[in-house]
Amino acid sequence: MRSRVSPNPSGVHLLSSRQVIDRLVGDAGLGAHDLVLDLGAGPGTITASLAHTGARVLAVERDARYVAALRRRFAGHDRVRVVHDDLRRVRLPRRDFAVVASIPFATSTVLLRRLLTPVPARLARAELVVEWGLARRLTAARPRDLEQAWWAARFELRLARRIPARCFRPAPAVDAAHLKVHRRREVDARTAAVLWPLLTEAYRRPDEPARHVLGDLVAHRLGRRLLHEAGADPAGPTRSVHIGQWSRVAGALAGDRALRPPPLPKSLRS
Repeated sequence: MRSRVSPNPSGVHLLSSRQVIDRLVGDAGLGAHDLVLDLGAGPGTITASLAHTGARVLAVERDARYVAALRRRFAGHDRVRVVHDDLRRVRLPRRDFAVVASIPFATSTVLLRRLLTPVPARLARAELVVEWGLARRLTAARPRDLEQAWWAARFELRLARRIPARCFRPAPAVDAAHLKVHRRREVDARTAAVLWPLLTEAYRRPDEPARHVLGDLVAHRLGRRLLHEAGADPAGPTRSVHIGQWSRVAGALAGDRALRPPPLPKSLRS
């Protein structure tokens, strides 16, 4: 029988497994030229491992008690900076950066929006600990909504492994997962400007023929050809076209300098 989970009013579950932490940091492949963020650093268990990589480390933590402890612990590390701020509001770097962090389950969606939505994307890669069910949804073959489709089109999202609840103190009610995130370099700002209206229409009209989604951007004949070249059936329902195929269509259209894609909404711009 599963042991009863103790009350945890703060909602914070600290990752305590050295094996899991070592795999997170090792998979990040960090070096001296990298900037990496530990978001929700807590007592610094992940921060300490990151400090040994030689990368520049920003440890972001909102709890003043943890912040004081972190500053004492890393006072002698000139490449570790402790930032007293909330991960939901902290100003993110304007240059490429990585994230290695165990994300509080309650703030996962808010943080992912901050990391994965903006154009241009500054996040290069991430090794994240998130709730198991969320990781399963994010890595599904067909994203369940437009927002998750936008993320999957611009980032490779892969579920690396399951992390049992016993790896945390206190243990949460559900297991977690190691979610790997890598930016797709082929989806640049111009491609993204074409991709957004394609995905918007695809999720608005999932049962219509796929070629209709392209109707407002290009001639029907060209739309059919591009879908064929991407490996999709132009006459099939839009829901049958997977994210990679829409990205290939967007990339082909982005190469046409005569095309004037609509501006991205402000909510997508960094």
